[in-house]
Amino acid sequence: MAAPTVETCHVACCANRTPNVVSWSRGGTIAFGTCNSVALYDPKDRRVVAVLNGHTGRVSAVQWVHREDCGRESHLVSGGSDNRLILWEFNLSVECKGHTGPICAVDAIYTEDSKILVATSASDSTVRLWLCNPAKEVPILACGGDDSRVHLYVLSNGQLQKTLSLQGHEDWVRGVEWASTSGELLLASCSQDCLIRVWRLCAKSGTDARTEDDHTIIKMKENVFEVKERDMSSLFALSLETVLAGHENWVYGVHWQPPFYIGGELQQPLKLLSASMDKTMILWAPEEGSGVWVEQVRVGEVGGNTLGFYGCQISPDGSMVVAHAFHGALHLWCKDQDKEVRLASPGVVISGHFNAVQDLSWDPEGEFIISVGSKDLHSQMNILIKSFGIFFTLQATWHEISRPQIHGYDMQCLAMVGRFQFVSGADEKVLRVFQAPRNFVENFANISGTSREKLLTSTDSANLPEGASTPALGLSNKAVFQGKIFAHEDEGQFNSLSDQYQESYFHALNLTAEPPPEDHLLQNTLWPEVQKLYGHGFEMFCLASDSSGKVVASACKASKAEHAAVLLWSTTTWRQLQALPCHTLTVTQMAFSPNAQLLLAVSRDRTWSLWKRDQPASESPEPQFSLHAYTGKDTAIHSRIIWSCDWSPDSKYFVTSSRDKKVVFHFSFISEHTSIKPCSSILDVGDAATAVAFCPVLCSGNSYLLAVGLECGRILLYRWSPGQEPAGGHDWSSCGETDTSQSHALAVKRLRWRPRAGRAESVIEEESSWVQLASASADHSVKIFNINKQAL
Repeated sequence: MAAPTVETCHVACCANRTPNVVSWSRGGTIAFGTCNSVALYDPKDRRVVAVLNGHTGRVSAVQWVHREDCGRESHLVSGGSDNRLILWEFNLSVECKGHTGPICAVDAIYTEDSKILVATSASDSTVRLWLCNPAKEVPILACGGDDSRVHLYVLSNGQLQKTLSLQGHEDWVRGVEWASTSGELLLASCSQDCLIRVWRLCAKSGTDARTEDDHTIIKMKENVFEVKERDMSSLFALSLETVLAGHENWVYGVHWQPPFYIGGELQQPLKLLSASMDKTMILWAPEEGSGVWVEQVRVGEVGGNTLGFYGCQISPDGSMVVAHAFHGALHLWCKDQDKEVRLASPGVVISGHFNAVQDLSWDPEGEFIISVGSKDLHSQMNILIKSFGIFFTLQATWHEISRPQIHGYDMQCLAMVGRFQFVSGADEKVLRVFQAPRNFVENFANISGTSREKLLTSTDSANLPEGASTPALGLSNKAVFQGKIFAHEDEGQFNSLSDQYQESYFHALNLTAEPPPEDHLLQNTLWPEVQKLYGHGFEMFCLASDSSGKVVASACKASKAEHAAVLLWSTTTWRQLQALPCHTLTVTQMAFSPNAQLLLAVSRDRTWSLWKRDQPASESPEPQFSLHAYTGKDTAIHSRIIWSCDWSPDSKYFVTSSRDKKVVFHFSFISEHTSIKPCSSILDVGDAATAVAFCPVLCSGNSYLLAVGLECGRILLYRWSPGQEPAGGHDWSSCGETDTSQSHALAVKRLRWRPRAGRAESVIEEESSWVQLASASADHSVKIFNINKQAL
């Protein structure tokens, strides 16, 4: 059987910022909404096993359909801001339309005849039922509202009818969930009043109803209601079981621990997990003797830049709990092996960006990836959020091991300068330069098995700070040296006013067996900022560095020619070398040729420019570039914005891609008497081409491998053989593409090939038949693909 052409190696993503977007199946798979998709995550293998694409808006609610007589779920429901509900079954999906506003919450049950009854609530102030089929078991629906009440609806005579409104909460009800125990139902509700209320629902006979006043035992008031179905009627009683007070902020989510059976016997007592904006989760359970509900375990209090938890879930066996936070990250805690109840060990879980990923780059040796992404554009809070992620291979899986920069502006671009230094640009006029601290270099050496002396010279290593921290009143990461790791060593002695407000602190990490959990990523993996570069008049848009790591090119947003000039910077002195004026609108992307002799720039003005390195004069050893070739309005081939460009590995050709759906190949060396024309037949990819990248490893017959990212999220692969014309009259041929499950849900922002052949996570040094491609997308995800060249 032939090996697949494209296989997904890794998906980095995180949960959307909505309360009902994470669900843990009894089979062990965590489903969560990420942008417009639903990701299926295996917490034991620590990888995304599938991505379900189908929504056209952000997924806001996800729920597995549980079945009491089956250990594993086969159905999943999701709702989104596209007003649609989708029922997923393996590779099949069914869409339901009816709401006129974004769906906020979903829930579903199996009926006795194996059909599925789904309830959805939306911002259009309606609750809708889907595939409603009467069954012997009477469905009951609980809805929490902004009127501080819990409303109960019961199926009676074929229709759901409102039966009760439960009062008690004093603010919006944020979550409700049912649990079945000993023939009765328990309902947990949580609210912005910081409280959790547990209600008990049980069947009631007529005799019980008549003799209720004869009891002398003190008991809570019961709400008795009747359900009529055809010629039969049943009485049910609902009473308040307990009120749980322990959180200090809004409680957003409650979740009952699912039943866990071995040999038909229940292996664990009933427990309830709650998640709050006070940054904690609490596990509640009744005491064995008294039955009083008490707090058993409290986890959380994570440091760094988080505003608490939106929801929580428990693993089927009760050994792990997970919460998703305000900034999108998942937080996992595991039960200690030597303790019966305590959940105290933070676990490693998937991480990623929670908004559009704008740029990414491999390190020069191809062992880790660094990526930048935007913050939530709709956030109204003055907070610092995650904008960087570095992913590193560990035991054949990928994990985030550092978050070098957190920023108050949307990140747009980056350029690697060597292995442990980079330049980043955001929606501000200044560029920032970051250097890896000693703690990162040591951990990198430990994980990769490389000698630290080989990574840095002894002089550089001696001068490196231990880590970095961010002052409470600033956006610049400051170096932390040995002996000054803790922020408050000498309380009461402050050198300046800002020293009194040091909120960020640093603790050195020792990564030998496990990657850092989320709370450490938030505060202990920053890189110190070593330089700021000033010169641009508007927000930064793109960056590029040459293969020698000596020159960095930058460009900002521009609506006039005077602001569209490309600036060159020396990485030795960090001073501006040169301004390269040519374009009239924003330069969207730049790329240095692999031999570092040419610089290519493409622009919103639909043209490209090619700059050639001059021979350095003795009096001016710094590199200088001069305009070599460019296109004008009369010679331009593209009719829309040129989004991306790249170089062939031998520096002989470059390629441009545009919103006009065209990908065009060009010669790199153009004489003064040669007209500017494509050196190949124009490639029409059928959709706006937002990213393009040449593979640095040649295919058979010395042909080039090209990856093209589209606005719809697909990635196409082409082989190009200059000078040859296969069948069809083209010198390029399609050789693969991502399928529906592999493709991004939104536009591909950036494509980058691993600098050398092989798979980074493989223990086999030589894998010449495989190459790896990393992609960044507006759908919040970073994906890594393995490409089998022999199957092309």
